[in-house]
Amino acid sequence: MFDLFKTRRRAALRKEPLTEAERAIVKKNVAYMARLEEADRHELEGLVRIFLAEKFFEGCGGLDLTEEIKVTIAAQACRLLLHRETDVYPDVASILVYPSAYRVPGQSAEGGIVLEGGQARLGESWMRGVVVLAWDHVKSDATQPAHGQNVVLHEFAHQLDGEDGSMDGAPDLGARARYTSWARVLGDEFADLVQRVHAGRPTDIDAYGATNPAEFFAVATEMFFEKSRAMKQRHPDLYGELVAFYKQDPAAR
Repeated sequence: MFDLFKTRRRAALRKEPLTEAERAIVKKNVAYMARLEEADRHELEGLVRIFLAEKFFEGCGGLDLTEEIKVTIAAQACRLLLHRETDVYPDVASILVYPSAYRVPGQSAEGGIVLEGGQARLGESWMRGVVVLAWDHVKSDATQPAHGQNVVLHEFAHQLDGEDGSMDGAPDLGARARYTSWARVLGDEFADLVQRVHAGRPTDIDAYGATNPAEFFAVATEMFFEKSRAMKQRHPDLYGELVAFYKQDPAAR
């Protein structure tokens, strides 16, 4: 009964266009929307409407949460869902938004002494249903896609990765045969990135992707959408795997 209610409610939400105010926010803050064909724009608006209705947003660190913040985040997160037969981030319940980079408490050891400190972060993605984002970077990433980084795409790629139960760089690919190709291509690209980073050689894929396979998938997702032509030219096999997964070909636009 619940699933039927959910399906009907979502069908109704998909039919609701964004308001003029919401479209103005998207036009101002989310550059890629202007390049979408009408059918894709309509589909994406439906996904955004569902996202806004089902996810809880909370302003942190003194941030005054606004419609601009919520719509800008939703429009970018739903970009990863376009054309895919998937739920709308079923494991995400809350999005916590800080005004800028925030500090996570922690400890480090140095010379046998434990030091209190922390780490500045722009975003986090938790398996237990929470995504954390820094608003100033969310907005700058959305309005300046040419620099190739996007914290929303990065953190929500982690959520897709975790839908099969673990964030390990291999999301739910459907058919078993897809995993063989995915493991070979992404494994080779990850190994090459690690080797380049350790050798101090330049990389076009963000060096943070050398941290582990999960971070590699997240930064590869950023490059796939933000620097798609460069990825297609320099990493054609990796680009092909992501085209198959995301059901999109951003370089064609």
